[in-house]
Amino acid sequence: MDLTTLYGLSRQYLETKFQTYHRTALPETLFKHRLSVVLGQRGVGKTTLIVQHLLQCVGHDQLSPKILYVPADHFLLGGMSLYAIAEAFQSLGGEIIAFDEIHKYTDWSKELKSIYDTFPNLRIIASGSSALAIYKGTHDLTRRAVVHEIFGFSFREYLELQHHISLARYALSDVIQQHETLSREILQQLAAVQCKVLVEFKQYLQAGYYPYIHEMQEVALYWMTLEQNIHATIESDLSAIFPALTGSTIRKLKQLLAFIVSAVPFSPNFQKLKQLLHIGDERTLKNYLKYLEDARLIRQLVSASTKLKSLETPEKIYLDNPNQLYALSGAQHNIGTVRELFFLTMTAYQHSVTAPKQGDFLVDNTLLFEVGGKNKEQPVLRDAQTMYLACDDLENGVATKIPLWLFGFLY
Repeated sequence: MDLTTLYGLSRQYLETKFQTYHRTALPETLFKHRLSVVLGQRGVGKTTLIVQHLLQCVGHDQLSPKILYVPADHFLLGGMSLYAIAEAFQSLGGEIIAFDEIHKYTDWSKELKSIYDTFPNLRIIASGSSALAIYKGTHDLTRRAVVHEIFGFSFREYLELQHHISLARYALSDVIQQHETLSREILQQLAAVQCKVLVEFKQYLQAGYYPYIHEMQEVALYWMTLEQNIHATIESDLSAIFPALTGSTIRKLKQLLAFIVSAVPFSPNFQKLKQLLHIGDERTLKNYLKYLEDARLIRQLVSASTKLKSLETPEKIYLDNPNQLYALSGAQHNIGTVRELFFLTMTAYQHSVTAPKQGDFLVDNTLLFEVGGKNKEQPVLRDAQTMYLACDDLENGVATKIPLWLFGFLY
């Protein structure tokens, strides 16, 4: 097989997709295994991470024959199999091959297994949608692949990219116990680059979670791109991953998402939803919600008291992140919902978050939080448990009152 065309395509991607900003809050084992699978929403930067890694492995030599980037959904692949491409590549001395958008390729699991087993000296990277059922129906890969999921920018990463600075990330325990010191130090760093944290925070909430904001001239264009990506996730990605989904099911998924958008945070009434979507049983509805959650379009917040979370009706349903809320609801959103969703998005990255009987969120079954504006008062609790307040429009906090923006430094 002649790989000349694919080498040319690969080098074009290596040049156009490379970014100088390197994310530091990534899994330490990312790309360390011989078969690494990277999952994530559209637009979170999977391709950029892969391109950066490939070039780093060859001293940033875009012409090196040792690396090959293959967009698995590109028409130039024609009838070529991934296996045949890998076979030809390794015969030419290739060392690292990356297959992007792997979920668009039929039998990707079978071919990756064959490549892994046949060419022991070849390192393989594959990327795909968050909804990619890597462990479902792919038992042969579970023993071979190391899977990582990549998420959108934290507020810290957004600030680093926008202002070309380096900012530390902090553990949740440090944010709680040392927030007065940490916020003062961060504000001093930001002041050195003429950056106002509350102004930047509002901009981040609207358009900062996805790295491609750096390429957009206008926020409206960013929102349009995000909305298109959401539609493509349902119409294209989910259909590719779950071929049994019919056109009717896809329409119902979009209808369900639209209903959630209109009411977030949405306390689900399953009976009403079944009537709205003309669904006969609750199991089907829960499957629909699971599809949307796996695709990182929604977050289901379950009760802190439940034992079997997979069987529990969620207490609340949110979108995945604040940017989605702005893109899909425009000016109709509630600022309280935006604040809650930011807190949930940042803390859920490394922590368990559930819905408590008192307060808004229970983190790791021990830390109780309420989210609100700067004038939010400490509620009276029925027991001696400490309630932490995550407050917006606040540069510095005091005691248990913590600036909301500081939770954007958890990763």
